[in-house]
Amino acid sequence: MARDVNPYEDHLDRNAANFVPLSPLSFLPRTAAIYPQRTSVIHGARRYTWSESYARCRRLASALQARGIGKGDTVAVMAPNVPELFEAHFGVPMIGAVLNALNIRLDAETIAFILKHGEAKVLITDREFSPVIAKALTLLDRPLLVIDIDDALGQGGDLLGSCDYERFLGEGSPDFIWEGPPDEWDAIALNYTSGTTGNPKGVVYHHRGAYLNALGNALTWNMGQHPVYLWTLPMFHCNGWCFPWTVTAQAGTHVCLRRTDAASIFAALADHQVTHLCGAPIIMNLLLNAPEEARRPLAHQISMMTAGAAPPSAVIEGMEGMGFAITHVYGLTEVYGPVTVCAWHEEWDELPSVERAALKARQGVPYPVLEGLMVADPRTLAPVPLDGETMGEVFMRGNVVMKGYLKNPKATDEAFAGGWFHTGDLGVAHPDGYIDLKDRSKDIIISGGENISTIEVEGVLYRHPAILEAAVVARPDEKWGETPCAFVTLKPGAAAEPGDIIAFCRERLAHFKAPKTIVFGPLPKTSTGKIQKFVLREQAAKLG
Repeated sequence: MARDVNPYEDHLDRNAANFVPLSPLSFLPRTAAIYPQRTSVIHGARRYTWSESYARCRRLASALQARGIGKGDTVAVMAPNVPELFEAHFGVPMIGAVLNALNIRLDAETIAFILKHGEAKVLITDREFSPVIAKALTLLDRPLLVIDIDDALGQGGDLLGSCDYERFLGEGSPDFIWEGPPDEWDAIALNYTSGTTGNPKGVVYHHRGAYLNALGNALTWNMGQHPVYLWTLPMFHCNGWCFPWTVTAQAGTHVCLRRTDAASIFAALADHQVTHLCGAPIIMNLLLNAPEEARRPLAHQISMMTAGAAPPSAVIEGMEGMGFAITHVYGLTEVYGPVTVCAWHEEWDELPSVERAALKARQGVPYPVLEGLMVADPRTLAPVPLDGETMGEVFMRGNVVMKGYLKNPKATDEAFAGGWFHTGDLGVAHPDGYIDLKDRSKDIIISGGENISTIEVEGVLYRHPAILEAAVVARPDEKWGETPCAFVTLKPGAAAEPGDIIAFCRERLAHFKAPKTIVFGPLPKTSTGKIQKFVLREQAAKLG
């Protein structure tokens, strides 16, 4: 006999007692209540406790609300890794507003575009960046509230706003009563892509995704309580991969670092007994090749999470030799930062170091909070064989995928076609299910009909004893269509000839994969340490 009513739905409705929208904002009052006197933030001589940080965030929220800022309004912040940007990750969304952390390396025209496109009503800006911000403000067609950050560790600069940040906090109440979002789907942050092929796209995060990925970081990295986290990763990059919220959930300590030079990093690691840090492979290279006078002895093992371009296995080997435990993750702006990890197996510890590093360079398997990950044919979405050879595009789905691109329904629809997020990254899937990136779809080199992974070639170049950094792009070729062109930076005091480097690669790669051209010099990078290959492709095309 059929039932008219499902007993698991009858009178079992959502209510205030059994359903609260997920938001990473909830981590802050919990930590402040349980560990009020533990150190929350260190920045030079400045120290805050969790009780003080909570009060400062509430003051910020209160002051913004008093100025008419509320749900759906955008608050932009132009700042390096300073306490003010950390506080904005809580104070801004406490009133339903949306945080737009700006890339501090952008030019005035791009900043002006972002401020216009995101419709920012408030700009909190560090004085050090007043020249570029002043120019950007002249390009806007409407006024906005400007608040200056006057950091004692900064280089100064003109005051552009009506008041500075500390005075603005004084306008707010430390006892401000705030509520979480009425809907966990509400926007919490707006981040812009690099825009290397046009105007940057605005990626919208929601509270649910930020909450889940913040916890995903802690689970994946096995962080435990009270980590001491060094901010080498820009906090403006994917909201610091959600670590402003992760470290807060774990009642840890945020060690702010305004500039990421080797001496400052080593000093912070040693002085504050740092347990965790994140960064692109460029940070590892910075530490590996630091001059002796910049180094400090490290008495404990430090966990480092790295992403960005796949770290060459030689770099991973070197860092582990220095006592760092490397965790390799992978993600994109559109998925809140890292969402896959090269989950480690104990039996791999018995392998030779070269093989261990090669395994660790893979992008791995999904975070516990990512629902779907596959390498598939970009047209049919049919998964590729798990053979470690058949190349396809990497696809993702789950609650840690963005809401979409702000005011760009066409790009949003394209990104989500077929019910999966199209990353644009190319890779293979191994028999154990681990994915391995081979290139961005736009970076793959097709030479004489053969696909060449620039990542594979770069991995070999990094093993050359004289090479500090390397990037490989396609160079137009009349016979082959394209051939690999390697741009390399040599280590200080090192010397190498193009022919030597090419021969080194030919000994370790199929000959058609070896670079045909070597160009020496510094590599152009983004503020997050990613090499700007589009710049190198333009240079390669002009080589003739």
